[in-house]
Amino acid sequence: MLTRRHFILTTTALFSAPIAGPALARPISDQSKWSAWDAQVTPANFDLATSNPWGVHRRFLPQRVQANDGLKPGDIHVDAVARYLYHIQGDGTAMRYGAAIARGNLYEPGTYNIKRKAKWPTWTPTKAMIERDPQLFEQHADGMNGGPRNPLGSRALYLFVGNRDTYLRIHGTPYPRSIGGRASSGCVRMIMAHINQLYPNVTPGSTAFLYPSEDGLTAAS
Repeated sequence: MLTRRHFILTTTALFSAPIAGPALARPISDQSKWSAWDAQVTPANFDLATSNPWGVHRRFLPQRVQANDGLKPGDIHVDAVARYLYHIQGDGTAMRYGAAIARGNLYEPGTYNIKRKAKWPTWTPTKAMIERDPQLFEQHADGMNGGPRNPLGSRALYLFVGNRDTYLRIHGTPYPRSIGGRASSGCVRMIMAHINQLYPNVTPGSTAFLYPSEDGLTAAS
């Protein structure tokens, strides 16, 4: 069970008319399909606290929990050890969601500013990702259109340090069974139906705190 003390301590389609010329081509997100895609990734008779067609552990289903004193409403806290994401509410509670974090040393704990957010975002792998795994990522070097198969899923929150885009995201994932594990290339993953609920409640300018993973805690001990 996650204790209050633990929370304090441990507290990644198509245009209707194509653009002429490959030099001008860029990944897009077809807004006309957003509603259909949302329905596709949302279970029938969806209940935030109980629906679980993904088969994740019950503890990763969203719950309202008591928040620690002094936490700023609107901010996000990612407990990388327990694999929880908390969104602090104004009444002293927090909405808690299951999450997945980056594999190995790709996870980057720190304090970030959520500068922007996007529905059904496009995605372009970073140069480092392509160099690490060209067979997987090189085919998408020019970007990938938004949609249910896009690695950023249905919603994304963009993490910055100052005015620098870190290329880290909190985002939905087409691989919901990865929740609770370490799977991404740096970002924090959520089930798409869950981040769809979180998304409208997050205000750009809020802070996201990504706490150390079990590796970081072991190294520091």
